[in-house]
Amino acid sequence: MKAKTKLWFTEDGRTVMGAGRAELLKTIDEEKSLRKACQKLGISYKHAWMMLKKMNEALGEPAVITVRGGKDQGTFLTDLGRKLLAEYDANKKLIYEAVEDETSWENVGFKLSARNKLPGKVLNVEKSGLVSKITIELEPSVLTSVVTEEAVEKLDVKPGDRIYAVIKSTEVMVAKAVREKESVNPGLKKSGPSD
Repeated sequence: MKAKTKLWFTEDGRTVMGAGRAELLKTIDEEKSLRKACQKLGISYKHAWMMLKKMNEALGEPAVITVRGGKDQGTFLTDLGRKLLAEYDANKKLIYEAVEDETSWENVGFKLSARNKLPGKVLNVEKSGLVSKITIELEPSVLTSVVTEEAVEKLDVKPGDRIYAVIKSTEVMVAKAVREKESVNPGLKKSGPSD
């Protein structure tokens, strides 16, 4: 059995970029032409244009620009488009490394169901643009969770914090540990001191 994962960026609940849009941006950057990129990828011009339109709407500004006429004509990535693509590639690599790291899976001796809440201690928080990598000590193993930078900030997660790794069938969420008498609400920051 092999673990697999997908990565996509969202903004206010709308998808900004996933694998298809990332591939389109890479190909536009190589070809300097939307039409040539479509031919290379085997997709229709209208479909590619709609993908870019939805991306731009979610971002609030363009990821690509088109220059018409003259020797410098073509379709090019904006600074935002280049940054977005670089962030996507970096985070894809980070997630791939975490999933492929056999040492993070070899000592896990528990069965996973649709939801498990595992207590642990934060060893490290590595921020990398839009996402963060949280290394969690779960006796006798270490688990790596890739979450949004926004979630890390809202939860105020830092090394030494007691947290819960909440495992779903497709992802690992993080919830900050609270006093045992109080309920835990994954994804929401608790006011006041925590254990």
